[in-house]
Amino acid sequence: MGISKVERLMNLVIALLATRNFISAERIRETVYGYSETASDEAFSRMFERDKNELRDLGIPLETGRVSQFDPTEGYRINREAYALPPVELTADEAAAVAVATQLWESPELITATQGALLKLRAAGVDVDASDGGVAITSTGGMPGLRGSEEVLGILLSAINAGQAVQFPHRPSRTEPYTTRTVEPWGVVTDRGRWYLVGHDRDRNATRTFRLSRIGPEVKPIGPEGAVKPPDGVNLREIVHKVIGEAPTGSQARVWVANGRATALRRNATVVGPKSLDGRDGEEIVIDIGMSDRVAREIASYGADAVVLEPQSLRDEVLDRLRAHAGVAGGEA
Repeated sequence: MGISKVERLMNLVIALLATRNFISAERIRETVYGYSETASDEAFSRMFERDKNELRDLGIPLETGRVSQFDPTEGYRINREAYALPPVELTADEAAAVAVATQLWESPELITATQGALLKLRAAGVDVDASDGGVAITSTGGMPGLRGSEEVLGILLSAINAGQAVQFPHRPSRTEPYTTRTVEPWGVVTDRGRWYLVGHDRDRNATRTFRLSRIGPEVKPIGPEGAVKPPDGVNLREIVHKVIGEAPTGSQARVWVANGRATALRRNATVVGPKSLDGRDGEEIVIDIGMSDRVAREIASYGADAVVLEPQSLRDEVLDRLRAHAGVAGGEA
């Protein structure tokens, strides 16, 4: 049974790269798999001429010369220096991006190709396992913010590419119940090691960001393809940075608390002064934000007796928690 032309050409390239001397056509016919089955000298000659022309058309530097100083027979080889790629040089960010991409491609269909790519990069002296911050990315489970979210990411990216809306269960934190959200996805970006979906939340009628680790696995595209398009000039990274960057570790939040309420919250706060809100008397306090999840959970536990004034990111997180509780209390799935 004959082999394909592509396989025969690959065998020829390997043979011509494996030697520094010129190889005669007859030797190629004897040793390169795919030529020995030719029925006649004339058939081999036609096939070999076509293959040489095809290699040259592909830009492969095929050279001709004498087989040796004692043998004037014309031979062939590939100039290694002209054929090889120049040294691969990637910045730390580019190397990290390659590492991330290979983790997203760990399907059975692509794992062999991606492992080969990593081996070639490492052989070229490129460290694809480390970023400037020294964070090793050696497995999917070790990727910050993506642990267990690979399938979610794949579905979201497909929906974004198709221009479809998505529905998914979402919870403000690991301890909160899920509520169904309907979102017009614009894109997925990373910030501080976490992955976020950015889009228009139809339930809230507002732009929202969703951490992928808080999205349940039952993500499904809905509606017609091509119906969702990001607004002109929208900068997804700026949206995420504005939301997430407003409350970095060590920053503070301004909170209104009702008189006589939220005693535990007041203990570690600085009182700014009296403040009325919606006709209720209370005080404005300033608290330090360490872990935003913990602070949001604590503030939300006081219900209407504690209201975040700023930053907006913390306010949104508290409101999401309150809505989730209200949804469960109202019998939502």
